[in-house]
Amino acid sequence: MSLLKDDPEGATPLSPDDLLGLKLPHIQTRAQLNEVEAANILQGQIWVSGLKVLTLDDIFSRDFVTTLHENLLGDIWEWAGTFRLRELNIGVNPKNISVDLHNFLEDAKCWVEFSHYSDLELSARIQHKLVQIHPFPNGNGRHSRIFTDIVRIFLLNKKPLRWANVKLEDISEERAAYIAGLRKADGGDFSEMVHYLERLGNQ
Repeated sequence: MSLLKDDPEGATPLSPDDLLGLKLPHIQTRAQLNEVEAANILQGQIWVSGLKVLTLDDIFSRDFVTTLHENLLGDIWEWAGTFRLRELNIGVNPKNISVDLHNFLEDAKCWVEFSHYSDLELSARIQHKLVQIHPFPNGNGRHSRIFTDIVRIFLLNKKPLRWANVKLEDISEERAAYIAGLRKADGGDFSEMVHYLERLGNQ
C-alpha cells in the first residue's frame, strides 16, 4: 500500500508536501509508516506518564496541545507539533485553526470546571472538537484520543477510555461506528458517540 494511495476510511490523506517532512526515507508503505508511528506514539505516552502534575490551565493550552503532538510523532515527521497549512476535506480552514483552537480550549476549561456534562459526554465532546478542528497535517485522531485520556486522568480522576482496538488500515464495524458518531456529533448530537464509548465498556 503506497503512502500516497489507498488511505483507510477516515484517515487524513498524505500529500507530497506532507511526505517531504518524513524523517525516515526508507519508509515506503502505509504499513511501514503505521508501525513506526505506533512506536513513536508509545514513546509519547511514556512521556505523558512521566508528567506528575498537570493543571486545568496546563492541559487546555495551545502549548500543551502542540507539545503533545510533537512528542507523539516528532521522531517521524518534521512538521509534528505545527499547524497544517493546507485545506483538507475535514477540519477548519487553516487560517482559522489558532482562533478555533483557542476558543475550544477556553470552552473546555468551563466544561470541566463547572461539570457541564457527564464524564463520557465531556470526553466525546473534547475528542470530537479536536478532530473537527484538525489542527495538524496528520495524526489528529490519535492525538485527540490521547489528549482526551489526559483530561480524564489528570482532571477527572478517571481511567483512560477504552478505544476500539482496531488498526487504522482495517475497515471494521467498530471503526464505522466511531466515524458515524463523529459525523453525527458534527450536528451537535453526541448521543451516538456516548453510546459508542459505552459499548466499548466505558462507564
